[in-house]
Order: sequence, then C-alpha cells, then structure tokens
Amino acid sequence: MKVSRCHLEGILLLEPQAYGDARGQFLESYQHRRYVELGITDDFVQDNLSHSGAGVLRGLHFTRKTRQAQLLTVISGEIFDVVLDIRLESPTYLQWNGLRMGGGGIRQVYMPHGFAHGFVVLSDKADLHYKVTAAYDPEDNFGLRWNDPRLAIEWPIKDPVVSERDAAHPLLETTFGLGGPLDY
Repeated sequence: MKVSRCHLEGILLLEPQAYGDARGQFLESYQHRRYVELGITDDFVQDNLSHSGAGVLRGLHFTRKTRQAQLLTVISGEIFDVVLDIRLESPTYLQWNGLRMGGGGIRQVYMPHGFAHGFVVLSDKADLHYKVTAAYDPEDNFGLRWNDPRLAIEWPIKDPVVSERDAAHPLLETTFGLGGPLDY
C-alpha cells in the first residue's frame, strides 16, 4: 500500500494494492492489522455509503462531542475531496487540503477527529464508502459553509448542487468567531 502524508498532521492518503486481470479487479479495502501498522488504531464501528450525482457538494461536516475518525474510499466516480483542520491549537488551524479521488484508481483518505470534511462530485455520479469510529448522532452534527470566504477553499466547480442544510451552515466569523465551538 502506498501511503502519503499531507501538510495537515494526521491526514493520510492511502492507495491500497489492487489486483486485476481480464475478469476485473480485487482489493482489500480494509485489513485491520495493515492499518494498525500505519498508525490507524481506531475502532471502526459503522460503515456508511453515499451516492451523489454530478456537481453535488456535501459538507463541510464535523462532530464536536463525539470523537469521530473516518476512512473514506471512493468506490466509483470522481470527486474533489476537502479536509479542513478545525483543531484550535493546531499549527495548521483552518488550513485545508484538496485532493481529486476516484476516476480509475482507488485512493483512501484517513481523517482523525478534529477535521471538517466535504466533497464535490466531478463525474456523472459518485459512490463513497466511509468507515467511522462513532455512530451518527444528530445532536452532534455540525457544519461550516462550503464557500466561506475566510476558508478560501478552491472548489473546482462554480455552481455546485448544495442541500438547503449545507447552504445554511454558518460562516466561521459570523457564528463561531475565532474560537468557541471549534475549540475541542
């Protein structure tokens, strides 16, 4: 497995080894021992699937009370994936990383707790698989506005399809200030 680290501490970019022939392809999307050897010691308790059409943007989502790490895999299609560091004491606080995923190769992103996450679909449709370390809690479901000018995320499409809920997420400055709810 190829492993890369980005400038945001804790974020891992993974490329599992795929085995293919004329019949198709096989890969292990998760093998506990192998991931522990990489330092991913989380206890994943729930798997989620997401299906979205062209131009759909989801995010930026995060939890506060529940320490939820995620392992994201694009099953089909292509996305632009964004992780945003919201750990107040982090040297990379409010910095983001964007990565094209899918489009033929299998890549994964590991996100520990303390990051907001979002993506936009670049293909006709995309299917994503998330392994998470905590079950969904509607009381601990927060977000930041995807197009917040202070975050200056360089999304690759101009007019994405955004849910009412995601479009209504607060701007960092107007609701959160520089600390408050993002301070873990």
